[in-house]
Amino acid sequence: MSRPLHRGVSGIRNSGNSNDFWDSQVKDKMEKEDLDRNRPSDPSYSPFRFPFRVFCPDNSPSKYGTTENGFTSDPFSIGSPRSRHKLTLLFLKFSLVVIVILALTGSFWLTLSISTSSRGHIFHGYRRLQEQLVSDLWDIGELSLGPSRMKEIEFCPEESENHIPCFNVSENLALGNSDGKEYDRLCGQGSRQSCLVLPPVNYKIPLRWPTGRDVIWVANVKITGQEVFTSGSLTKRMMMLEEEQISFRSASLMFDGVEDYSHQIAEMIGLRNESNFVQAGVRTILDIGCGYGSFGAHLFSKQLLTLCIANYELSGSQIQLTLERGLPAMIGSFNLKQLPYPSLSFDMLHCARCGIDWDKKDGIFLIEVDRVLKPGGYFVWTSPLTNVQSFIRNKEKQKRWNFVRDFAENLCWELMSQQDETVLWKKTSKKNCYNSRKPGSGPPICSKGQDIESPYYRPLQNCIGGTHSRRWLPIEERPTWPSRSNLNKNELALYAGLNSEELNEDTANYKTAVRNFWSLLSPLIFSDHPKRPGDEDPSPPYNMLRNVLDMNARYGGLNAALLEAGKSVWVMNVVPTNGPNYLPLILDRGYVGVLHDWCEAFPTYPRTYDMVHAEGLLSLETSQHRRCTMLDLFTEIDRVLRPEGWVIIRDTAPLIGSTRALTTLLKWDARVVEIESSSDERLLICQKPFFKRQAI
Repeated sequence: MSRPLHRGVSGIRNSGNSNDFWDSQVKDKMEKEDLDRNRPSDPSYSPFRFPFRVFCPDNSPSKYGTTENGFTSDPFSIGSPRSRHKLTLLFLKFSLVVIVILALTGSFWLTLSISTSSRGHIFHGYRRLQEQLVSDLWDIGELSLGPSRMKEIEFCPEESENHIPCFNVSENLALGNSDGKEYDRLCGQGSRQSCLVLPPVNYKIPLRWPTGRDVIWVANVKITGQEVFTSGSLTKRMMMLEEEQISFRSASLMFDGVEDYSHQIAEMIGLRNESNFVQAGVRTILDIGCGYGSFGAHLFSKQLLTLCIANYELSGSQIQLTLERGLPAMIGSFNLKQLPYPSLSFDMLHCARCGIDWDKKDGIFLIEVDRVLKPGGYFVWTSPLTNVQSFIRNKEKQKRWNFVRDFAENLCWELMSQQDETVLWKKTSKKNCYNSRKPGSGPPICSKGQDIESPYYRPLQNCIGGTHSRRWLPIEERPTWPSRSNLNKNELALYAGLNSEELNEDTANYKTAVRNFWSLLSPLIFSDHPKRPGDEDPSPPYNMLRNVLDMNARYGGLNAALLEAGKSVWVMNVVPTNGPNYLPLILDRGYVGVLHDWCEAFPTYPRTYDMVHAEGLLSLETSQHRRCTMLDLFTEIDRVLRPEGWVIIRDTAPLIGSTRALTTLLKWDARVVEIESSSDERLLICQKPFFKRQAI
């Protein structure tokens, strides 16, 4: 839609002598009072507004037309050229309305008279015309609202450049939360932002994958050189500050112990090395308190997908740096609430000095680990507390370790191995283990009402979950990756209301869609090849896409199509809480995903995704009475999108046409693309400009 129109005020001209002038004024005033007395008192008498404004404009304060000098004129007087002109315009407008009504009526009767064989084609054509009319009326109505309604959204202040709504430490402290609870998620009515977040002063477009995995721009993240040098954990110590960059030296065994560490974990399971994780049924790993993602970065080359979660941090954020490296991550906390994943979600949970005291709160954190761990899955814990040599000198440590060990046994976990500071348990794959426990020796089994598959930040449960799920299937009995992503008819029977035809159709549609995306957008942006040695980094926006957010993932079809096409991307599959819950299916296919309410801020830092995709989300959101607006949704997309990032939205033609007006407010470059002539849907393709904050 073009920029809003600004209407000027015409000049004022009075003619005739003063007596005529006053006589006319008195006469007009008396006629107006008579009409006001006879006007119905029904409030519905007020003029119609948008979208009928194009036919019945109400720009004037009075129904009878107030002139620029404040006096009224009689619209039915034909004694002046202006009155005749108004009558002519009114007649033309009335004629236009009649013509439109007759045309639509004639089209309707023509449709009914057409034979059955051709009726469907005509109906679709008529429907497209009708939807286009609605879209055009929306655009005209937006223009008629004037520049005040179309005013662009302002930029946020500098202190918001790394802010995440719903994580307000000062507000939590005011409510009396402390001891780490002040960093918990709290979404209130005032948590949404109504401004556009600008990047830091020296922000630069991230380097292309895989170079960007090991080298990031220090100005892009909220961390100081002092924090780099004083980092305490293993993965944090593997950073090196080099002028404007932070280097993660994952290729150097002198500084990087991740390869030896992952090899040790494989041996503790009974595997030759970490390359055999996939053969053992491991594909998805939840890394708790991941440092800066080096464990997941190393395992990525082994076809393992590691999702990093960590608490919200004011500075030096693990999540922000991990995402900046192009690795899966989101903010997640074990403090008070369940994680927004269904039961039986991950093949392995990993905690290397993650800062969680597993012996606290009567072991309720370990119960949450058990809930999201698949049957036969592994829990890996690396901590000084597990070092047997330290027990001799510290009885308190021994007491804490004994509690964790005994509690894990009561959860039916098998202690497989213990080496140095690392302990590895295997979750049982047999439900009868819980019945064989001594009475009162462990947490009870959750009731069917407690054991739900949509735990959207519910309070932590003190019972064992997942046992009622039809998805209770040991990881050894599941197809290994990548066969896991293509579920057969028997495997799909585990998910109510889904058949193989639907999944196959979804997969085929997304294969076509991905090909179309690659042809619509610049091939340079989607280049899967790193730069050649000696080449300069390409200027924005010619960087490869790596982090993709699918806001309405359904079955994970976009994720599957991208991987099958050989694209070096990872996808955060989001399942809206107000729609069908296919997240268990997505996770079982070997992808990562999360439940989310899009009326709330997504748990991530600004500028963390290269592309945002949404199919059918607008229809889903507008079909229900929501507590947020479409502008709130698009502002949140702008917050999580990197500069020069892309937005691809697919929905019905009227919704795409109406929401395109919002892209002007957000300062996005946008265009609408027709998918095919017979389709009732459109694509809205947008790119976020790179606005630089000026140094003070």
